[in-house]
Amino acid sequence: MVAQPKGDEVYNPNQSQTTLVFYLHDVTTGPNATVAPVIGLTGKVWSYTSFGTIFVVDDPVHLSPSISSTQVGRAQGILTASAIDGSNVNVVISVVFNNLQYSGSTIEIQGVSRQRENYRELSVVSGTGKFRYARGFASFETSFYDAATTRSIIRLTLNMIL
Repeated sequence: MVAQPKGDEVYNPNQSQTTLVFYLHDVTTGPNATVAPVIGLTGKVWSYTSFGTIFVVDDPVHLSPSISSTQVGRAQGILTASAIDGSNVNVVISVVFNNLQYSGSTIEIQGVSRQRENYRELSVVSGTGKFRYARGFASFETSFYDAATTRSIIRLTLNMIL
C-alpha cells in the first residue's frame, strides 16, 4: 500500500520560498527571566544539561539584535533536556507575531537543538495565518551571550516554503 497525499498537499513549484531573520532576547535568571525550569528529576539540578529537565520559554522577538528595535512577537514554547549526556534539548516553539504585516500569524518550530553547537537547525513544521502550510527549516545562532547576566541574543533565520 502506498500513501498518496491529498491534492492540496502536493508540492507546487509556484509556492514561494521566504527567508525571514529575527532576534530572540533570552534571559535565564532573575526577575526578568524569559526561560524558566518547571520540572526535573528528583535529586538532580534542573539545568539545560540535566536529563529530564523541562523549561518554558517566552522570549521577545525583535527585528534586530538591539533590545530597543521593533518587537514583532514572542517565541513561546517548551524545551526539554532530552539527552542523557546533556548534549541535546528537544524544542517545541511557536513564534507568535503581534506586530507588522504578520500580526496574528504563527510559525511552528520543532526539533533537537544540539546544545554544544553555536549553529543549530530545527524544522519549521507548520504555521497559521500568513504562514499557513509553511514548511522548511529554522536556524538558531547565538550572536551574544553574557554569562554574568545570563542574557543572550539568538539570531533566528527562517527558511520556508509557503
